[in-house]
Amino acid sequence: MKSETVAITPNANSTPTPTSPSEIQTTTKDTTATRPKLEGYEFYRKVLGSPQYVVAPMVDQSELAWRMFCRKYGAQLCYSPMFHSNLFAKDPKYRKDALQTCADDRPLIMQFCGNDAPTLLEAALLAQDYCDAVDINLGCPQAIAKRGHYGAFLQDEWELLAEIVHTLHTKLAVPVTCKIRVFEDRQRTIAYAKMLEAAGCQLLTVHGRTREQKGPLTGVADWSYIKEVRQNIKIPMFANGNILGLEDIKRCMAETGVDGVMTAEGNLHNPAIFTGEPVKTWDMAKEYLDFVQQYPCPTSYIRGHLFKIFHHLMNLRPNTELREELAVSNKLDHFRIVVEKIKCKYEPYHEGMAVYDAEEVDPSVLVVEQGWNLSLPPWLCQPYIRVPPETHKQIIAEKVRLAEDRPKRQFFDTDGNEISRKRMKKLRRRLRRPNKSEGRHERSLECCDQCANPVGIKCEFRLCRTCCREKCYTEDRDCPGHGILIKSRREKAKQFEDQEANKHDSGVSDDVEDVSVGYGVNADTIMDSHDMETNTVLSGNS
Repeated sequence: MKSETVAITPNANSTPTPTSPSEIQTTTKDTTATRPKLEGYEFYRKVLGSPQYVVAPMVDQSELAWRMFCRKYGAQLCYSPMFHSNLFAKDPKYRKDALQTCADDRPLIMQFCGNDAPTLLEAALLAQDYCDAVDINLGCPQAIAKRGHYGAFLQDEWELLAEIVHTLHTKLAVPVTCKIRVFEDRQRTIAYAKMLEAAGCQLLTVHGRTREQKGPLTGVADWSYIKEVRQNIKIPMFANGNILGLEDIKRCMAETGVDGVMTAEGNLHNPAIFTGEPVKTWDMAKEYLDFVQQYPCPTSYIRGHLFKIFHHLMNLRPNTELREELAVSNKLDHFRIVVEKIKCKYEPYHEGMAVYDAEEVDPSVLVVEQGWNLSLPPWLCQPYIRVPPETHKQIIAEKVRLAEDRPKRQFFDTDGNEISRKRMKKLRRRLRRPNKSEGRHERSLECCDQCANPVGIKCEFRLCRTCCREKCYTEDRDCPGHGILIKSRREKAKQFEDQEANKHDSGVSDDVEDVSVGYGVNADTIMDSHDMETNTVLSGNS
């Protein structure tokens, strides 16, 4: 199937998208008045279909091709990537790129970030016909969320969040949902969830980590927080965190009592996570590329997904060239070639036609022994297990200690004089490129004859740009050095005027001359006027 078959399918239960925000609000009010939207568990069962296996919203990762791929392998509900509400509402191109969906891409929840209720509402109204619910991102802990003041960095502003959730709940034709992180204080986490429920949230996803648990300090999510929140709210709820395989999903639901489990990183490393079956990386990669061909997406998305799928293989030292080849691939055919090379290398081991000897891990990759006596071969999709925060801190402290104990390197020039490392790098660069001149070009400090501005380096009249333009205008000259072509343009305008006059005399066309006569101007006057305006602006006179 080709890309043109991708269709944006509006919600069958809602009205067509109006053309302006005011029309949108009016239409939504009429719709909700005549056809009440489903809420809570009624929405969870009848609209979403009681999903338990959920693909998380992931920036630049949960695009249409990936969602359709995951649905084939058991995903029962997918979220869109996180979209910025202000860009979605104001930028038609951004909105068009975001609204990539098709008839089979259901149920679907679209997620937005933002900190302003009217803007979030405007974006949600434009999206509501293409999804089954709108989610507010209150869980992103990244630095960009801190700079933009959204995500988890809104979790202390309860009054604002209550306004946002209530506004979307009362004005949208589809339910509003939220995704949050926990506080260190359990009771505050419970009160936070209950506040969102009271404001109108119809489904809550709780990530069992705090805002500070990210990157190398991610650590293990605490499911006990999720369990206590589950016991204190009445709306449907999803859990998020610590999901590396199907057994984790089952165990999480049993321990916390949630209605479903959302996974992000586990899904990226193993798209078939919901099946519980061991799958070969090249099979998954090839099938994903088939979906990309059907539902095109940016090259960066493809590269990111393949690096996640091949994570354990790409960390092996003998695969350095394959890793570099994947990194520079920018076409679908290039990605397929890399996948085929990986298949040709490792399929004989998988089929038992050759004996696999463990390959050396790249020295730049940190390896921590887990103490297990069983492991999957690296060509099978498997989870990525992060280093515990305590271990990470120990490693950083050891690196700092070694750096302090290591004697400072000394650098010397060809005469034996000690120089800085920066200077040494410059010398080495000169040795590699002996014919290339070094340093900056000296700028002339000569002043213009008519003012105090610097002279143009290439000016034929040894003037600054402003004075040069004045000279060319008054004396009918050109200055290629400054790119001022007064004389050439006047000649061209005169030539054009003569051609139009000849056309008029021959009866071919008289439109241009009629216009000129009507306003009492000719081409030379227009050209001179334009030049004078430009000269006035450049000289700072208005």
